[in-house]
Amino acid sequence: MRPCGSPEDLERRRTRAIDLLQRGYQPVEVAHRVGADRRSVRRWSAAYRAWGVDGITRKPVPGRPSKLDKKSRKKLETILLKGAKAAGFPTDLWTCPRVAETIRSRLGVRYHVDHIGRLLHSFGWSPQKPARRAVERDEDFIQGWVKTEWPRIKKKPRA
Repeated sequence: MRPCGSPEDLERRRTRAIDLLQRGYQPVEVAHRVGADRRSVRRWSAAYRAWGVDGITRKPVPGRPSKLDKKSRKKLETILLKGAKAAGFPTDLWTCPRVAETIRSRLGVRYHVDHIGRLLHSFGWSPQKPARRAVERDEDFIQGWVKTEWPRIKKKPRA
C-alpha cells in the first residue's frame, strides 16, 4: 500500500533516511525516526548504493494523465461545493451522471460516469448517502414530545 503524502514529501523522507544512515544510525532507528518500515529503509539504502540519488528520487506517475488540469479541477471543485441546485439540477444531490454532465457542459471535457468516483476521490471526497427525512418534519415538536411525552410513556421514568 502506498504511504500517505505527496511524491515530494515521500522523496524528502527517503533523502532524510539516507542522511541518517550516513550519519551512522542503524536502519531500525532510522525507520523509527522517519516513520517507515525497516525493510523500506534497507531497500532505499540499497537503491542509493546502486544508483545514487536517482535511486531514491520520485518517479513520474504511471498511467494516462488527467483530462482536467489544476485550474479546471479547482473550478470543478468550486462548482460542486456550490451544490447541484446551483448547477441547474432539481435537487441538491450530486450523482456521478450529474457530475459528468456538469464537467461536460461547464468545462468541455467528457468523462465516463464510471470514472467520476475516482475523480471525486482524488479531491478527498467520499460517497455519502443523504439522510432520509420527511419534508414536513417538525424538529421543535419532536424535541418537545421527547422531553414531555416520552418520560410519561416509559415504564421507568427518570428521577
